[in-house]
Amino acid sequence: MKFNSILSLSLSALFASSAGLVSAANPLERLFIQNGGLKIQEDKKIPGDSPISLCDAELSQLIEIDNITIDPNPPVRGSTLNILASGLLKQNIEEGAYVEVEVKYGYIKLVHDTIDLCEQLGNVNMTCPVEAGQIDLSKSVDLPNEIPPGKYSVVARAYTVDDELLTCLTAQVEFPIDKRV
Repeated sequence: MKFNSILSLSLSALFASSAGLVSAANPLERLFIQNGGLKIQEDKKIPGDSPISLCDAELSQLIEIDNITIDPNPPVRGSTLNILASGLLKQNIEEGAYVEVEVKYGYIKLVHDTIDLCEQLGNVNMTCPVEAGQIDLSKSVDLPNEIPPGKYSVVARAYTVDDELLTCLTAQVEFPIDKRV
């Protein structure tokens, strides 16, 4: 299976948790100017059993995520990853909504792309427009054995068609080297 296919499966899991996995972004990239000084942006752990955190937590976001649980946690190559997520969508999601995704393998940037959110919603049996209100999602993703071992980081920022921040999710997942005899 091509690495892009594996990446797509991982991203499907991320989208399932947000209406969507993962960043150890360079700390220097996580600085912003506030009141004339520098402040490090902090991630906020999302309740549940998963490595997923809310990034840009100091910014107003249109999705309040109540819980994300993945099983197994951490994900395991060659297994089925089950994702359960719930949250409150404060505003409808219309056609034209998008997600900016960055995936790193260690410090190497593998992907930096903008993806149509409405197209990805089909992965969680949803379509645009998505009405505001409570959202409960469930998704299973088969993770192939061929995922290369290493530490992966993903950051996904979802926006409305009007460029309002829906949510920012980040996570780190490490697939260890197999210790086979």
